[in-house]
Formats: sequence, structure tokens, C-alpha cells
Amino acid sequence: MLSARDRRDGLPAEGAAAGLQGFAVDKTFLSSLKGILLETELALTFVIFICFTASISAYMAAALLEFFITLAFLFLYATQYYLRFDRLNWPCLDFLRCVSAIIIFLVVSFAAVTSRDGAAIAAFVFGIILVSVFAYDAFKIYRTEMAPRTTQEDQQ
Repeated sequence: MLSARDRRDGLPAEGAAAGLQGFAVDKTFLSSLKGILLETELALTFVIFICFTASISAYMAAALLEFFITLAFLFLYATQYYLRFDRLNWPCLDFLRCVSAIIIFLVVSFAAVTSRDGAAIAAFVFGIILVSVFAYDAFKIYRTEMAPRTTQEDQQ
């Protein structure tokens, strides 16, 4: 049995190090293509949220929701915490996140441009740029993770 001194000196340091190690940020992921795409999506979504807040506040909820979803995926991928949830199909979830964001931002951007306000027009321009970034991300996910691969046996 451990004494009070042994418990105080030995175990908490090991437990604290093990607990903090689970949330260590992978800096190579942040500089990879997927990390840069998620960071770009996060920044553009925040800019669109600010533009909608300044002009049409009815549309800012869509941008805010997508901001938090993208932030969650960036956190899960950067800390590699998603590996603990091995029953989820992460490429499929990420692909669906991109496709739903494309649809939402296309609708909201075209609806916002009808107000002819300066900030709404800026949100439209950033929205179209963001849709293209999400479309590229969805294309890369589908191409690398979800597309059926042909092998030599399939070709023969």
C-alpha cells in the first residue's frame, strides 16, 4: 500500500503527464494540406460571420454553426483525438461536413447579396470563395479516402 507521501510525489505527475499527452497538438498536421484547408475554412467562416453580423443578422447563425463544426474537426484532427472514436467513419463525416457547408453557404450567400448592403456583398464574395475551398476539400476527401480503388486484378 502506498503512503501519503508516495501518492503525493509519484502518481499525480505520471497521471498529469498522461492526461496532457492526449491533447498534444500535432504541428505537422497543422502545416499539412488538410490542416491548411481546415484553417482557411475556419478563417473564412469567421470573416463571413462578422460580415453577416454587420449587415444581416438573420444569416449569422449558419456561419457561426459552421465555424464551430469546423473548429471541432480541426481540434479533433490536430490532437489526433478522433482516433479514439474508431467506430465513426471520419472521412465520410468530413465529406458530409463539406457538402452540407457548400449547400448552406451557396444558399445564404445568394440570399444575402439581394440586400445590396456593403457587408452583405462582402459576405457573398467571401462565401463564394469559401464554397470553392469546401468543394476542393470535399474533392480531396473523396479522391483520397472514399473513391473505389482499381487494382490489377480488377482490370484483368
